[in-house]
Amino acid sequence: MIELPENKKIILFDGVCNLCNQTVLRIIKLDKKDNFRFTSLQSETGKKIIEHLKIDTSKVDSIILFEPKTAYYLKSTAALKIIGTFGGIWVVSKFLLFFPSFIRDFVYDIIARNRYKWFGKKDQCMIPTPDLLSKFID
Repeated sequence: MIELPENKKIILFDGVCNLCNQTVLRIIKLDKKDNFRFTSLQSETGKKIIEHLKIDTSKVDSIILFEPKTAYYLKSTAALKIIGTFGGIWVVSKFLLFFPSFIRDFVYDIIARNRYKWFGKKDQCMIPTPDLLSKFID
């Protein structure tokens, strides 16, 4: 396995998706406790994590939350677990985890399937600005 930062949760995201990139920037802004690090699904690190977890990327191609040595989460569960760490009003999102994942993922999959059409796509992965570079794993 690759060298990952200790005590950090890793968010794997679609690096060419405009919606995903904007979401990552929003998470960074809301992550006051510095819980997360990021890598794109397309990066070498992302590919190694996916291979290590044995995830079929034909079924999951937009977000994975990886808590090294603990667990990993996909789709709506990943999104809700991320949102739930922000505190304040965001904690309410944890109640959505009581809904069955097949219902949550149905809605998630509609958005994921249409994200390029609705929000656009870049030709290459996002390149973090120098002040955000420490949040990303290469």
